[in-house]
Parts: sequence; structure tokens; C-alpha cells
Amino acid sequence: MSAPSDAVDGAAPSAAGLAAGLIDAEAERRRQQAESSREVLFADELLPGVGDEQLSLRAGLAAGGSATFLTLTTLAAMDELESAALGILAPDIRDAFGMSDGAIVFISAASGAFLVLGALPMGWLADRCRRSRVIGWAGIAFSAMVFACGLAANAFLFFLARFGVGVAKSSTLPVHGSLNADTYPIGVRGRLATISAGAARTAGALSPLAVGGIATLAGGDDGWRWPFLILGLPALLVAVWAFRLPEPPRGQHEMKSVLGEVVEDVKPMPISIEAAFARLMRIRSIKSSIIAFSALGFSLFTGGVLSNLWAEDHYGMSTFERGVWGSVSGASLLLALPIVGPWYDRLYRLDPSRALALLGYLILPGAVLLPIQWSMPNGIAFMIAGIPAAILSSVTFAMVGPVLSSVVPYRLRGLGSALSAIYIFFIGATGGALLAGLISNAYDARVAVLVVGIPSTLIGGLLVVRSAGFIKHDLSLVVQELREELDERDRQLQDPENIPVLQVNNIDFSYGHVQTLFDVGFEVRRGETLALLGTNGAGKSTILKVVCGLGTPSRGVVRLGGRTITYVSPEQRGSYGVHLLPGGKGVFPGMTVRENLEMAAFRVRKDPADRDRRFAYVLDLFPDLAGRQGQLAGSMSGGQQQMLALAMVLMHDPEVLLIDELSLGLAPVVVQDLLAIIERLKADGLTMVIVEQSLNIALAIADRAVFLEKGQVRFEGPARELAERDDLARAVFLGKEGG
Repeated sequence: MSAPSDAVDGAAPSAAGLAAGLIDAEAERRRQQAESSREVLFADELLPGVGDEQLSLRAGLAAGGSATFLTLTTLAAMDELESAALGILAPDIRDAFGMSDGAIVFISAASGAFLVLGALPMGWLADRCRRSRVIGWAGIAFSAMVFACGLAANAFLFFLARFGVGVAKSSTLPVHGSLNADTYPIGVRGRLATISAGAARTAGALSPLAVGGIATLAGGDDGWRWPFLILGLPALLVAVWAFRLPEPPRGQHEMKSVLGEVVEDVKPMPISIEAAFARLMRIRSIKSSIIAFSALGFSLFTGGVLSNLWAEDHYGMSTFERGVWGSVSGASLLLALPIVGPWYDRLYRLDPSRALALLGYLILPGAVLLPIQWSMPNGIAFMIAGIPAAILSSVTFAMVGPVLSSVVPYRLRGLGSALSAIYIFFIGATGGALLAGLISNAYDARVAVLVVGIPSTLIGGLLVVRSAGFIKHDLSLVVQELREELDERDRQLQDPENIPVLQVNNIDFSYGHVQTLFDVGFEVRRGETLALLGTNGAGKSTILKVVCGLGTPSRGVVRLGGRTITYVSPEQRGSYGVHLLPGGKGVFPGMTVRENLEMAAFRVRKDPADRDRRFAYVLDLFPDLAGRQGQLAGSMSGGQQQMLALAMVLMHDPEVLLIDELSLGLAPVVVQDLLAIIERLKADGLTMVIVEQSLNIALAIADRAVFLEKGQVRFEGPARELAERDDLARAVFLGKEGG
């Protein structure tokens, strides 16, 4: 069977015809993408936490034990108390160290940037380790750094102490949020979040009065130091207690709601930060919400410091007076929190999109309230007018945890919170601090707040409302993944001797906004050779990248030997035996054959016996290379370089070998030599997945074949059966190189 010419009558296809073909192809891809989004949607009552029986707060706490919640809430209150103390004492610290307004605003808010430095490792640890230990050690470090703030001899040392405080506090969002979500049922998460925020606000409300009182009683230029010296002690005691907290099964409440039982992964694979972030930023409700809260952070984290500076400089309010009004503002927030938490839980149980939209609508009035506050004629009116906006923004911000925990895959909860911390505290807090500091120095605090606060409040509120339209679809993805996990668990229990060495299930993948894979799935048994066939651009090479970890799918799972490796890094997958021979150049042309092989054996350099065994194996497999060990790789023919590249991959002793474009651009005689080597590898029991353009070659080497067209699986079965499908076989022969 031979490929006909591109033009039936010998004439080149017209430009109009090509354009029409491209338009049709793009329309088909968009249709597939829309169908892919729709097909995973479930009825509302099947979504986790939706339609469940109403759960009282007492019953929710009893389900996970109150010790975890009380401990985490107390630690969060310590964080808030320390932050509020810094806000009240900012003018005194500024004067003590002779700093400008911009400098103290930057140091006060920049702990958010320092927090980001710890957020990634904290989130990574939260997804891999016993979380009580992470919380305990972070609490001890926090206590030590707060004490150091009170001992700082100059502005630089104070800055370093704030650096330590920020890093130590970084466990609050990633680790506390992850542990709370896995400990307590979905139906009480909104109320628990508002209670925790209320406790923190209570500490914050009492802090200005207490801090102002302590500083006033201590008196003198160093009176501001004593609150820091005292605050570290209770935090230390609670941190030591945190080591005793139990570790719940991850994702248990989503599983109970969706599946009716808990499916535990007793040996979870290590998670790559890069893969986790790539997956999370493809979940639309998460992406919109994170950007929204980071926009809100531009004004939220600098507003308190700027308000206190304005109150002292413009209205002449003392430290104690500012403390009193700070306490009044915090106490007022406590009146709103008991309303919003139950409201959110009730709406979420009925309709998650309405619950999320509620938060957006609570943010938007702040854009009007800010200019009203900053136009007040005296200090008392200024402080009173600032209370409503502070209440609305703080209440909404308290709900970040419940929003994230509802749609973030349970394996990624720690890193999901870390990702939000990066956006909220680095982009929001630090970006807002820098911008507000510059504007404040150039003009004044009022101009800084209005220029930064109004746009950030509008953008934040509108983005949260927008994200509400995505949440049901994203919760549907959670349902599908949990169901697939249960089915796989049951299958492994029923037939543990026949677990595929490689599984690809429900894979969607996109390059930017262009989706290229749609619900792709197949399995490979141990010792089997699978051929991936299809037309140009069908997604063959893309699926190999997903399998080896060079691409993270927006949906679906990859398993190796029955264990999930979807979020495992490429280098870690290599240590587990998954190796890719990419298409094109795969050697170092300026190095000899021997040097190329030595580079491939670098990982086993400390085991000479194993290294020599691998050298002997590949040189026996490629006798032509054995006689060319001193030759530069770049001086060899294309076929010889392809053999060297294959030899280099085999030096890693792969369990699953992925080969992209085995015969591309090679002479027939070279292809025959490669086929002989593939047959030898098959005889040795190596599992292989090979992307191939030639149906004849696929039939010669493959046990089974998968045919891809426009990112979808059109055929999966014995390779010989594919040859009998004339519609698919013609596509293979007529397709161009690539894919």
C-alpha cells in the first residue's frame, strides 16, 4: 500500500482550500474541547458536600476531635496578635530606628514576602509528612523570632527578625489548612474558618489595647519592645502541644461524601512542586480565586499600617488611642463572622457557585467605603468609617481556606495553599507594600490607600464572582477522580497479579489555551510493546511527555505498577524506571561514544560492578558501537546516532521504555537493525511504548496498538486488527511525520 500524492489531479491544493481545512480543524478542536468539559459534569447532588444532611458545628467538631481545631486556632490567634502588635507599634518602631514611613510600611508588610519563602517547603512537607510535626517545629521557630524582634538593636536586625517571623508563620495557610480540611467534614468548613478567624480577630482586637497598654506602662523609647518579648512565650507552649495532634486520612471527607468510603493511598509517591502548580493553575476556579485574593491583598495588608500612620500624623492620635480603636474595629468584625460562616455552609450545601459568589459580593462595597473613610474630618470619624470596609474584606479573606479545600485535589492541598500564599502574600502584600510605600513617600498615606485600594478591591470582587461560574465543573473533576480511584482500588484487590505496569486514564492536556488531548486512556502490561499510531498532530508525542513527566495533564491520572505518579517529577520517574528516548538528536555530538555512555551511567558511578554490567549489556546489544567507542558521536551517521541514543537510555536499565519516532528519517537498512534490537529487548521482557508512523513497522514490533486522531483514542487493540480497519490504516499511511 503506497501513499498517493497530495493533489488528486497533480495540481497543488489552493490557498483557500488549505485555509478552509485549517478553519474546520480548529472548529473541530473547539467542539472536542467543549464536549470534554461537559462530559465530566455531574448532577449537583453528586458533588462533594452538596446535598448532604445539615451538620451541626458540634457534630462536625466531634467527627475529627476538637483538639486539632483548638490548637490550630490558638496558633493562628498568636499570629494575628503578633501582626496586630506590629501595626500598632509601627510609629514607635519608626521613630526608634529613625526610619521613613515608606521603610516601616515595607518592613511591616514585607513579612508576607518572607512568608512566601517558607510557603513552598511548608506546602511540600504538608503533602508528604506528618503535619503535626511540621506545625510544632514552625511554632517553636515563630516564638523564637518574635522574641528576637523585641531584642533587635537596629533596623537591620529588626528586619532580620521579621524575616524569621514571616518564614515561621508560613505553615499557617498550607499546613493548618490542609490538616483542618482532612480532619473536619465539608459541611462545617465555613463555620470553622470563621471561628478561627474570629479567634484570631479576638486576639487582634485585644492586642492593640494590650500592646498599647504594655508599651505605655513600660514607657520610654524602648517601651515598644516589651510586647514582643512577652508574646513569644504562649506561642512556644502551644507549639510543643501541637506535636501530639493525630494525622487523619487525606481526602477522607470528599471520599465519604462521593464514594461512601475512604480509599487510602498507603504509599503515596513524592509530589513535584512544578507538576502540582501546573495542575492547580489549570483548575479555573482556583486560578481566578487566587488572583482575586492577591488583588485584594494589595490593600488589605497595607491598610492597617497606613491608617495608623495617618491617624498619628494627621489627627495626632496617641498609641493608646489607636489601640482602642483597633480593638473596637476587631470586635466589630466578630459580629459579622458568625453570620457569614453558617451562610456560606448553607449555600455551599445547596449550590457551591452561590456560596463562592457571596464572597465576591461582600468584597465589592469596599471600593465605595474606602474613599468615604479617608474623607472624614476627625480621627474618631476616620476610625469609625473604616470599620465596615475592614469587616467585609477580612470576612471574605477568612474564607480562602474553605474555597481552596473544596476544589484542590486532596493530594495537593498543602501545595495548593502554598500557591495561594505566593500570590496573596508576595504579589498582594509585598506588591501592595512597595506600591503604597512609594506613593506614601511621594504624596501621603491617603493618596496611597485610594490609588491602591479602590482598583484592587474592584478587581478582587469581580474575579471571585467570575470564579463562581467554574466551581461546579471543577468539583465534577474531583468526583470523577475519586470514582476512578475507587474503581482502580477494587480492581487491584480483585486481581493483584495482573496490575498493568503502565496506566493512562482520562487524560486531558493543553498547550496554553489549546487542548491537544481529550480523555486519552490505555494500559500496558509488563513485557508488552505498545505502538502509538496516528496522523500528524494527533497527540502521540504529547502523551509520551505526560507519561514521563515532561507535561502535567489538566485532568486524569498516570500510574506505574498501580501507584499514582501523575505529580511525580521527571527525574523521580526516571529513578522508578520510566525513560524516554525523544525524537531527533539524543546524543552529545562533541563527545565520543564512550563518553556519551559514561554520561548515561553517571547515576550508577558509585557502583562499579553495576556500571560495568550495564556497559557490557549495551555494547553486546550494539556491536557496531563497541568498535566506535573513541569516535565523536557527531561524526556518525543519523542511524548510528539513533542507536547510541537508544544505548544511552538502556544504560539506565528502564522498566518502561518510551520511544518517540523510532524510524523517523532513517534508511531502511538502519530501521531493520533497530527492529532487530527491539525484538531482542522484547525477548528480554522490557515494556515499551513506541510512537511510530509506519503501520508496517508497528505490525512488526508491537503486540498492541493505540490509534490517536485529533487528540482522541479511536482504536485500541491488537496491532493486526488495526490493519483490518481500512479507515484508520489509510490515516496512518497518509499522515505526515510528526505528532
